Amino acid sequence: MSKQKLIAGNWKMNGSLAANEALLAALRAGLAGTQPICAIAVAVPAPYLAQAQALVSGTPIGLAAQDVSQHDGGAYTGEVSAAMLRDFGARYVLVGHSERRQYHGESDATVAAKAQKALAAGITPIVCVGETLAEREAGQTMDVVRRQLAAVIQANGHCISEIVVAYEPVWAIGTGRTATPEQAQEVHAVLRAQLAAATSAAARVPLLYGGSMNAANAAELLAQGDIDGGLVGGASLKAQDFLQIIAAAGS
Repeated sequence: MSKQKLIAGNWKMNGSLAANEALLAALRAGLAGTQPICAIAVAVPAPYLAQAQALVSGTPIGLAAQDVSQHDGGAYTGEVSAAMLRDFGARYVLVGHSERRQYHGESDATVAAKAQKALAAGITPIVCVGETLAEREAGQTMDVVRRQLAAVIQANGHCISEIVVAYEPVWAIGTGRTATPEQAQEVHAVLRAQLAAATSAAARVPLLYGGSMNAANAAELLAQGDIDGGLVGGASLKAQDFLQIIAAAGS
């Protein structure tokens, strides 16, 4: 079953009012007059959601947030709820990014709870899974990604077909190292099989590759059978690079 690919840019903790305006203007210009050949999203830092909402309005670019609270509201200083993200028109939200797991100690259960809150608010969670270099070298890659995804499936079983999954090998994020297309496809196939065991609609779930996808390697990665798009880091901050990756998704 064919599905529309998704190219999502993760700006991480980058940007300013001026830089965001210039980047989104360049993306709008690059997409003007064309029929989108894939779904497109940009995950912006929370303070810029309002600015980005206005700048992507009426364009093919969907708005994404970089994180969401596992709580609905209350005494959780600094947290942002799913309802708040919905107020700003967020269509997607990243959950369980490796940087959140590593630097903020997010557990598989926390990630599953965040995905649940996003789904309840009508926001598509982009669930990130991936192994560290030590785990890969120890031959634990498949066990790690299965464990991480299993927690989300268990908490969201009846609507698991509404999520997006992003495989991001931690050792290939921001390092310039990239999993080979064959390595990435192997993990994506395992994730697809795991989803198929949980839902008859597994083919609907986009599986994104998120380990240093760039303009040079996107086409080869996106040609793999179970790679349905990309979660793009640094290259999403450069309009021409991001537009090239979007174009590769349609080739």
